[in-house]
Amino acid sequence: MSTPSIICPAKRIFDCVVLHVGKIHWPPKKICLPYTLHLSITTIITVENMPHFLITNDDGIHSPGLEALVQALSSQAECLVIAPDRDNSAVSHSLTMNRPLRVTKLKDGFYTIDGTPTDCVAIGLNKIVKHKPDLLISGINPGPNLGDDISYSGTVSAAVEGTMYGIPSLAVSLAGEAPYDFTRAAEIAAKLAKMILKQGLPKDTLLNTNVPANSSIKGIRVTRQGRRLWDNAIQETCDPWGRKHYWIGGGTPSPDSGEDTDVYAVSRGYISVTPIHLDLTNHQGIDLLKSEWQLEQNMESMIVP
Repeated sequence: MSTPSIICPAKRIFDCVVLHVGKIHWPPKKICLPYTLHLSITTIITVENMPHFLITNDDGIHSPGLEALVQALSSQAECLVIAPDRDNSAVSHSLTMNRPLRVTKLKDGFYTIDGTPTDCVAIGLNKIVKHKPDLLISGINPGPNLGDDISYSGTVSAAVEGTMYGIPSLAVSLAGEAPYDFTRAAEIAAKLAKMILKQGLPKDTLLNTNVPANSSIKGIRVTRQGRRLWDNAIQETCDPWGRKHYWIGGGTPSPDSGEDTDVYAVSRGYISVTPIHLDLTNHQGIDLLKSEWQLEQNMESMIVP
């Protein structure tokens, strides 16, 4: 094909640019393009080549942790934020099924839903996103999600929902107490995101990451889920008429002494990265019930005539 002319219509210019990109000429040596058109074409090509991230949380669209996460990730991916319109901490993996849900677009790339984190992921993936995300990141949660807390966590559950849809997913939490500085946790999340894109994750597996709040982080540990039960977590109060009410929250956590657990690692100043699998089956329990209990044989005679 002959060399493109110097002056040509916009479409012709773009066709010429694509032609030269294919020949690894960038910018095109024999085409005079206006500076603004150079910028727009470069932007188009850059955005198309960037990975797509879906970002959510359980603390709501206005959470400082969410803002810090978006800032840290926006340089390496095209980010779409879909988050609850209010705090949904400890809602676990719940779906809203007793009322309709409303999606509100705040601005380009930012949506909020009057539902749970799981609602946000499910509706987002089925009704909002135009490209299947390369990665889902949930966080940054103000406070840890360790041990037994994972079962209650909306932050982790959003990542679980993403994993169920076959999307590599990462949950990020900042341990410690307010006031929170999310800067370091956001940097860790960005580095882990790059590693996940490069290495991939095992099937049906998400990463639950907890970053210590102290400034002197000792390192990083790959951990298993520990135990983190709470003492005195239910508070009894009375209203002005003397009727009893109960607040769930507070209390003192009992740490797990297992040195390979997430609880132990964070308590010692290490970042904890725990691979969480969707399969909740206790596979040793299957052998126990089949061989030692002989449950199938013993129960079958009672239920089959």
